[in-house]
Amino acid sequence: MIETTAKLLPYKVLFSHILLIILFLALLFRNSWGAVLSRLIGKYALFLALFVSTAAVLGSLFYSNVMGFEPCLLCWWQRIFLYPLAIIFAVAIWKKNDFAFLYALPLALLAGIVAFYQAYANFGGLSILSCTAIEGACSKIYVMAFGYITIPVMSLTVSLYILLLIWADRIYKNEDRNS
Repeated sequence: MIETTAKLLPYKVLFSHILLIILFLALLFRNSWGAVLSRLIGKYALFLALFVSTAAVLGSLFYSNVMGFEPCLLCWWQRIFLYPLAIIFAVAIWKKNDFAFLYALPLALLAGIVAFYQAYANFGGLSILSCTAIEGACSKIYVMAFGYITIPVMSLTVSLYILLLIWADRIYKNEDRNS
């Protein structure tokens, strides 16, 4: 079961990348073919953000606690920025709070920057930080699928989804005000 889950996760991430591109294009072309999808994304953005952030927390915990992958300093920073999002979105849904994305924006941006930097360093870029994890886990690539999917790329994907959902929510609310 554990090995099957570990093998399937990169496929789910690949599928999510395809979906992310489609959603991005739908928002970009919201005045033509993407109108229906854009409106749907915007309407349910908070629920989708809760789903994405909760999946990220569970995936992160799976890799560290079940698979035994040692999180490095950069992984911890990404967790610090991403983990609160699930709580923020859950409370926002419960309390019917429209400000959740305002709180989520800086966290998603910071997580995305750290994830992008770590992915850059993993793919041969110059790293300016020394590794603090046991056996140099910062430079260790635990997952490599389809030539580009690594754990930092998964984290970057979550950040991009949250940012896309923030954008979709803003568009939806602006269109509702103008209607």
